[in-house]
Amino acid sequence: MINDFKYTDERFADVQMLRYRLNGFESLSLKQKKLVYCLSEATLWGRDITFDQFGKYNLRIRKMLEVVFSCYKGNRVESEFLALENYLKRVWFSNGIYHHYGCDKFVPAFSESFLRRALRDIDASLLPLGDQSVETMCDELFPVIFNPDVLPKRVNKNDGDDLVLTSACNYYEGVSQQEVEQFYAAMKKDAGPCPPSFGLNTTLRKRDGQLEEVKWCESGRYGKAIRHIVEWLEKAISFAENEQQIKVIELLIKYYQTGDLRLFDEYSIEWLKEQEGRVDFINGFIEVYGDPLGLKASWEGLVEFKDLEATRRTQTISNNAQWFEDHSPVDPRFRKKTVKGVTANVICAAMLGGDEYPASAIGINLPNADWIRARYGSKSVTIGNLTEAYNKAAHGSGFREEFVDDPETLAMIEKYGDVCDDLHTDLHECLGHGSGQLLPGVDADALKAYGNTIEEARADLFGLYYIADAKLIELGLLPDSEAYKAQYYSYILNGLLTQLTRIKPGHQIEEAHMRNRALIASWCLANGMAIECYSRDGKTFVRITDYAQLRSLFARLLAEVQRIKSEGDFSAARELVEKYGVSVEPALHEEILRRYELLHLAPYKGFINPVMKPIRNGEGEVTDIELDYTEGYAEQMMRYSRDYGAL
Repeated sequence: MINDFKYTDERFADVQMLRYRLNGFESLSLKQKKLVYCLSEATLWGRDITFDQFGKYNLRIRKMLEVVFSCYKGNRVESEFLALENYLKRVWFSNGIYHHYGCDKFVPAFSESFLRRALRDIDASLLPLGDQSVETMCDELFPVIFNPDVLPKRVNKNDGDDLVLTSACNYYEGVSQQEVEQFYAAMKKDAGPCPPSFGLNTTLRKRDGQLEEVKWCESGRYGKAIRHIVEWLEKAISFAENEQQIKVIELLIKYYQTGDLRLFDEYSIEWLKEQEGRVDFINGFIEVYGDPLGLKASWEGLVEFKDLEATRRTQTISNNAQWFEDHSPVDPRFRKKTVKGVTANVICAAMLGGDEYPASAIGINLPNADWIRARYGSKSVTIGNLTEAYNKAAHGSGFREEFVDDPETLAMIEKYGDVCDDLHTDLHECLGHGSGQLLPGVDADALKAYGNTIEEARADLFGLYYIADAKLIELGLLPDSEAYKAQYYSYILNGLLTQLTRIKPGHQIEEAHMRNRALIASWCLANGMAIECYSRDGKTFVRITDYAQLRSLFARLLAEVQRIKSEGDFSAARELVEKYGVSVEPALHEEILRRYELLHLAPYKGFINPVMKPIRNGEGEVTDIELDYTEGYAEQMMRYSRDYGAL
């Protein structure tokens, strides 16, 4: 089956589905495979949580559409049914009715009348009606689906708006941005030097005029799903590789049972200490990009095992973390005098879940709490088998040939591009996020809605600055002094031009990672002479005229971004992001979209998980875990909704 493995799968809307291969899974012991399996089950049970977090009506809309998809009695090749099928695939992909990157609500290409007729012809007992009739359900849900003015955006970051009231994410009920900020500012006031991540795992709502938090825990909100997660975590304990893994899993279970954020911090610290096992995992309320205020965390899951050969690269970086920190071009006040606990691995993803599925990060650095990073360090992973799938899908697509005008630059990217992409991800995750420090008394959330963009810019700039350093050649991480130029060119090209393919006409940049890349590239274009944009035959291209000067510009901007972060300078963060990271020039945008459309490529990629099948002997004992890579996208999504639909 491995020999016949195909990375690319079906395409719909603006998405190309990929498959990823579990390289080295067969070399794991049976005990390790069972551990991976149990943790994978725990990962899959969190799916409905993410759907609900991303929008109040997401779960009911998904379930309603799935019933139509399964039970529709009409012509299944007519245009309206095919449009509904396409819409449902997008809902599955984005964990809701909002685009996973742009956060805008999807526009259905089928009519209200078609959906209403289809629902009338279906057995009502199969629908998520609750106490409603079919007509009442339609009256409630149809405006959310079809009316562009009802809950139009999952995460709104437009400067000047009330970001809570104008965002459709399901973290707040009946409260304003000002009320949220005042509520958590009061909690932080006497929290001391090691505050928990206030608000991370709660819904903040107003009842009888009073603000209150509803915990996400076994006995609280999402308890039905969390109990299944806990059940599989408890089973995983039997197959843990060492005592520290057991301690980590037991702490996570206690946190899920209580919702106590102090326990989450304790769990995070012990998770950092676990370095000996080959299998690891992420499971919980982690990243805050889905909250416009950067407080509430979406649920995500990832099961992984180390790629022992590739990990030698990241361990070389982490072993030299103090050197990189000491030579950083930032103000010495903002550097860590002693870098603690920086560890990094290249891993093979074994199962993706929640906010990591179907679209996933390719690198992760945790935990996010600044005080834990400062005292205990961080753990970074680069997800090698997902990067492999992306690279396999990209080669031969014609993308580089369309947007790179210079044959020499194109040859350079072909030669060095993949290795430099991996290395920049390593530097970003292993060192960038873990570098620097806040000044005493600075609130970790001081940058508010701009915090995520500034943090991603800081990590990217750290990687960009150091990928050109001779130290990397000395460490054997790059082959020669020319290789870094491939990353510089590709990064600037993406920040100025090609990431515009992910933005709808007339829209601005809103996603934090995209704002970060635009900010860096546009700032360097405006503040030096190292980059120029030029036109040839009606097409815009990028040229880097001075790579050494560009590195100096990266150093200057890194110094300023680190200052903003360390001092909690909200005004400077706001000015930097709004000036360089938000706006899109309409004529250029139109040109880039036109050129990209001719390539017939999908700007977004996502993954279909492998199916893990326990193999049993005559006595019922599990003797192996078999991998099946043949399950289709819709087949997998319907199975997940059937088998892991807890909410």
